[in-house]
Amino acid sequence: MGINVTQSSMPLYEEYCDEIKELWDSHWLTNMGVKHRKFQADLEEYLNTPHAILYTNGHLALENVLAALNLPIGGEVITTPFTFASTTHAIVRNNLVPVFCDINDTDYTMDVTKIEDLITDATCAIVPVHVYGNLCDIEAIDLIAKKYDLKVIYDAAHAFGVEKNGVNAANFGDASMFSFHATKVFNTIEGGAITFADNSLVQVMNDMKNFGIRGTESVNFVGGNAKMNEFQAAMGICNLRHVDEEIQKRQKVVARYRERLTGIEGIKLSTPQIGVRSNFAYFPVIFDGYKYTRDRVHELLKENDIVARKYFYPLTNCFECYQDYPTAGGEKTPVAQYIADRVLTLPLYADLPMEDVDRICDIVLG
Repeated sequence: MGINVTQSSMPLYEEYCDEIKELWDSHWLTNMGVKHRKFQADLEEYLNTPHAILYTNGHLALENVLAALNLPIGGEVITTPFTFASTTHAIVRNNLVPVFCDINDTDYTMDVTKIEDLITDATCAIVPVHVYGNLCDIEAIDLIAKKYDLKVIYDAAHAFGVEKNGVNAANFGDASMFSFHATKVFNTIEGGAITFADNSLVQVMNDMKNFGIRGTESVNFVGGNAKMNEFQAAMGICNLRHVDEEIQKRQKVVARYRERLTGIEGIKLSTPQIGVRSNFAYFPVIFDGYKYTRDRVHELLKENDIVARKYFYPLTNCFECYQDYPTAGGEKTPVAQYIADRVLTLPLYADLPMEDVDRICDIVLG
């Protein structure tokens, strides 16, 4: 039987059916119903954050919060190319200009020593990306943002449940975006959320996701439609009950990978961050000087019906649609390009059997 790169965590069938049973009684399937309200409250409690606004997906959540912050049209936003397309697209779709900052070669997040050189009079925000369950250097970014009066919006799609020194990742910067896509550590089938502390953002974020409707005969804002439906929210309620257990299972899988692959010449594993409680979202391996190239390992696994992922490859600043931007091209971000050319994320999910982990390692080690 094949092994996929990930497998969605799901509650017991009976648990989900019990959670959605009342929807058949109420026929209330969307528009911030009882499941939506309960999930939002549960999420704010779990993340220990003042506000969590739910969205139908993480991308629209990120687009909306960038719009809500009233950043100037044509303003420059410092971000990283070592991310999924959504991050950069959300910036550009808000008529903002992405300025690509390189990453560091230890945890693959934005290299904070290179941010200030990219700041100009047009810079209005920073959109750093937490990667693989590794957190950005939040302290350094905060200092830079305050020095230059910049907004900070974290792409925290990989960081659900991650904490630094006991503080949840939901509480860093001006806002954080979480993706609840089926492939993530925590999912609502599809979905996302924005977390923040600023009370003034609550109304505008809700306006943006629901056409600006504030009453049956009142529309105060030109908004769109990005509401999370009741079935998504119900899945979130169920999965949130089990997410810590799921993370613990993922930790055991990662421990076996590390046991098998640590100390092998030509194989580099990321170093666990001090003070950070990871969610073990992904297991990236860098093949550099190994007997097999990254692409060859990818092929060997595929030949054995095992799906690994070149994640992230290519860099977003190498996408065809961004070649006219000033910092486009991998040569402008050489560390990110180096990692992108060599990284492979191996299969990782809570219920991945240890014998499958060993089989994957056996193929990698040849």
